[in-house]
Amino acid sequence: MKQTAAQQPNRQAFTAFRSSPGVLFWPAVHVLCCLLSAAAGFRFSRLLFLLLFSPSPPSSSSLHHRHLLRQPPPAILPSPPPPHIHPPPPPAAASNGVVVGRHGIRVRPWPHPNAAEVARAHEILARLQQEQRRRYGVKDPRPVLVVTPTYARTFQALHLTGLLHSLMLVPHPLTWLVVEAGGVSNETAALLARSRLAVVHLPFHEQMPVRWHDRHRLEARMRLHALRVIRENQLDGIIVFADDSNVHRLELFDEVQKVEWMGALSVGILAHSQREGEKGQSPLPIQGPACNASGHLIGWHTFNTLPYAKKAAAFVGDGATVLPMKLEWAGFVMNSRLLWREAEEKPGWVRDLDEVGINGEEIESPLDLLKDASSVEPLGNCGKKVLLWWLRAEARSDSKFPAGWVMDPPLEIIVPAKRTPWPEALPDLAFQVIADDEDHVEVHPSKKTRSSRSKRSSRKKKKREAHVDAQVSDLFNRQEK
Repeated sequence: MKQTAAQQPNRQAFTAFRSSPGVLFWPAVHVLCCLLSAAAGFRFSRLLFLLLFSPSPPSSSSLHHRHLLRQPPPAILPSPPPPHIHPPPPPAAASNGVVVGRHGIRVRPWPHPNAAEVARAHEILARLQQEQRRRYGVKDPRPVLVVTPTYARTFQALHLTGLLHSLMLVPHPLTWLVVEAGGVSNETAALLARSRLAVVHLPFHEQMPVRWHDRHRLEARMRLHALRVIRENQLDGIIVFADDSNVHRLELFDEVQKVEWMGALSVGILAHSQREGEKGQSPLPIQGPACNASGHLIGWHTFNTLPYAKKAAAFVGDGATVLPMKLEWAGFVMNSRLLWREAEEKPGWVRDLDEVGINGEEIESPLDLLKDASSVEPLGNCGKKVLLWWLRAEARSDSKFPAGWVMDPPLEIIVPAKRTPWPEALPDLAFQVIADDEDHVEVHPSKKTRSSRSKRSSRKKKKREAHVDAQVSDLFNRQEK
């Protein structure tokens, strides 16, 4: 009875121990921690074993010392026989593979021997770029309307071809409006026909003047003519003013998609901006919008013309520096719906195009089309990026060039070539070479005049001629023998 009474409290404590949830939780946590520590310790010990006991390739210095230690003393060894010199092994053929780690890289010759694989690789890259542009590029791009004034001249083929190839690389729908001064010419039409673009060739029945100031005015009227054509036909898109001699980045045509009504870009002016006698390089002049810290338009960067006072070019083809306008048209883009007579949500700070440029009004920049210029949107990271460069390089206005740059008939030889890459006829006898040298010496006149020649020079000439005759006679005697 006493034993059963003593065991009864123990049974109650054991049942209480089994029924408490904390007693089962902590052993489970302990077992889990043991398993984790065992797994971590196994991985650490394996790594330590690999670092300490992995066989490493012996160095050349250790091999050399081991070889010296194995050698017996030189006094014990007999004199060795003279070594037999083996010829060096032939160089191994260059393999077309490179082993990097555990993997091999196959190196193929360049250019690739299979043209079909090269074409397929370019096709894959083009599809990859197209897919990247579709995913990360501009969503639903608007058409681009490019306005370019031009005229037939010597450097037109140079400038217009460069702009043509730049526009052909634009991935967005594009229409090119080319306004030509003096009417449509065959030279310009032939250049535009080479592109696969939608081109609108517009005539402008005024001749391009020779003075730069008058040329800037006429180009402004030519651009207004293109804007009126866009309004009459209600062409929808973003208008870009691209001069034929300017240089553009393709990023420009993605940046203009951000504009809502009218935007402004920074333009790099490629002109000599250093004064005479000034040391060091001056910064590149920039035209474009100026923004504050919050990114709002507060003004404009303009070109400083003071260093070029009385030194600027007045005529086309002049050797002096050509100055840009106060604000170039190329630094502005606009929505074509600003020009429409009736457009949805058209802002009220835009002037009617019928009232612009009448009664002798001069239009210097697209800002003259606005009633309030504070609504212009700065593009290109608020004007910090230069996306195009203004350049004026022209030949003289009276310079001649072949039509279409086709040499028909071929040019005549003015200066004969001194040497040709192929021998016309090899000399049969050695004395003919000497005779040719003698004729060559006699043809070229001396720098000194005949009156200044001395008797000594005439004697040297006679001795030279006698020496040449003696050499020729010796050659004849050898041939007879």
